Amino acid sequence: MNEKNVIIKIMRKLLLILCLIFLPVAAFAEELPDVQLEMRDYDVIEVPQGTFIPVMNAQEISTQYCSEGYKVKFIVTNDLFMHDTNIIPKDTEIYGYIEKINDPVVGTNAAMKIRVSKLVFTDGVEIPIRGYLYTSNDNVFGGGISDPVKYIKLAQRQLRVRKTTLQIKPSYERKMGTHVTIPAGSDEIVVLTAPAQITHTLTN
Repeated sequence: MNEKNVIIKIMRKLLLILCLIFLPVAAFAEELPDVQLEMRDYDVIEVPQGTFIPVMNAQEISTQYCSEGYKVKFIVTNDLFMHDTNIIPKDTEIYGYIEKINDPVVGTNAAMKIRVSKLVFTDGVEIPIRGYLYTSNDNVFGGGISDPVKYIKLAQRQLRVRKTTLQIKPSYERKMGTHVTIPAGSDEIVVLTAPAQITHTLTN
């Protein structure tokens, strides 16, 4: 066997090895575009702190029979858009719990504060959030002064017209405070206390 035949045999073996290596890679590369097209875009959209989300209360919540940690549910009533993207669609569910309850006492009504912790989209995907059910009183429901025990009538004389009028003044004593209730179906607002990282959006 001459040197030329040896070289030819070596070249054929090298060619066979290269074919065995690159043919599976080429076949796999042809399938990659289809796989990539099926992948969802997970770019993060940040919803800023202080954003208001209109919701409907899904069940009655009351300090009379609920306790701290009681789980609550709200339903988003309007689509929330950002940069032409519907980031929180209508009917998205928001879950939370009663963070703090103050029972009624003499002079003060009951109060509660409700924290929210996650969004659940209609397709079941969950996104963690931080926020509260909003009120202008630091997100506290209730907690006002209870009604007076009685009203006192006071006569006040007006010297210029020589006339006496009666004024009604609440007594210093106050009644036992009352419980606070958020009725089922009531329109409420959730306020975010930290930016929400939305990594999922529903597509039609």
